[in-house]
Amino acid sequence: MTSPIRPTDDEARALATGLIAKARFAALGVIMEAGTPLVTRVAFGLDPEGRPISLVSSLSVHTRALMANPACSLLVGEPGGKGDPLTHPRLSLICRASFLRHGEDGYGDLAAHYLRDHPKAKLYIGFADFAFVRFQVSEAHLNGGFGKAFHLNAKDLSPG
Repeated sequence: MTSPIRPTDDEARALATGLIAKARFAALGVIMEAGTPLVTRVAFGLDPEGRPISLVSSLSVHTRALMANPACSLLVGEPGGKGDPLTHPRLSLICRASFLRHGEDGYGDLAAHYLRDHPKAKLYIGFADFAFVRFQVSEAHLNGGFGKAFHLNAKDLSPG
């Protein structure tokens, strides 16, 4: 059987990086302590270097799951208003999470950067239970629409 995965090209890279750049939220997949999967929606942004981040509360189930097991995935790209949702592009990022906690060096600078794209987060970004989660992407799977599947590595997604 022929592989449905196409060779990664500049068009696939541009589509993937565009989906990342436009995303303001993502579906986050984590593994809970009992080994069961959980998917939830989180705010999504990019740090000043263009790497994926989110602002999360330590009170949430998904944050506790990430603290116990940093392996996770993110899905970005939303269906358009018309047509079959499966024909719209989406990108699954395979990641490892790390945290920058409230009060740690760099939190204030990252918070100021984050608030430019997420101004409503001003209501809670200063709460002690909030932290930034940084997602180190190891690979990605791009579904660019029907018959347009690509596997990308971290270098394919590098900003600039």
